[in-house]
Amino acid sequence: MGRLRNTSERFGAPAIALHWAMALLLPGLIASGLYMASMPDVGFDTRKIVLILYHKEVGILALALALLRLAWRVGNTLPALVETLPRWQQVSARLVHLCFYALMVALPVTGWLMSSAGGFPVSFLGLFELPDLIAPSDFRFHGLIEIHQWLGYALLALTLVHAAAALRHHFLLGDATLKKMLPGVSSQGAAFD
Repeated sequence: MGRLRNTSERFGAPAIALHWAMALLLPGLIASGLYMASMPDVGFDTRKIVLILYHKEVGILALALALLRLAWRVGNTLPALVETLPRWQQVSARLVHLCFYALMVALPVTGWLMSSAGGFPVSFLGLFELPDLIAPSDFRFHGLIEIHQWLGYALLALTLVHAAAALRHHFLLGDATLKKMLPGVSSQGAAFD
């Protein structure tokens, strides 16, 4: 079983679990968002309505996990980057992670704002309804749709860059970057005791 706290060599079990939970949730949210955007708004299409409801609920779950992940990140050591990494790549890596946190919060918040502006309730996994963040406004609703979509495109691009960089580090450079985030593997490659 992995260690709980982060160390200077690798992430702890909670950070790893939160990372991989988001790695499953975010592509699903991006895919459902892109699919919903391609569906027509005219007529009464219950498939689109159901998809929007699921998208919002999973989006709020992603927001809760992102806030939990951010709290964990603030209260824990951040593993050191690979020593051989050039300075510009170190800065880029940190910048990408900061952008990820910003997008993981901004996307669901803009979705929540959009629902509030449209007069649509937002539920947390059907357990309770969240309060509206702003008063209904058709102008704000349409503006927030655009903002939410563009933030989604930014998250998609960032996810592709992040995944490509992790795979490059693992398969081409052979360093421990990806191993620091793999469950049950030490940064040296051996399984935990």
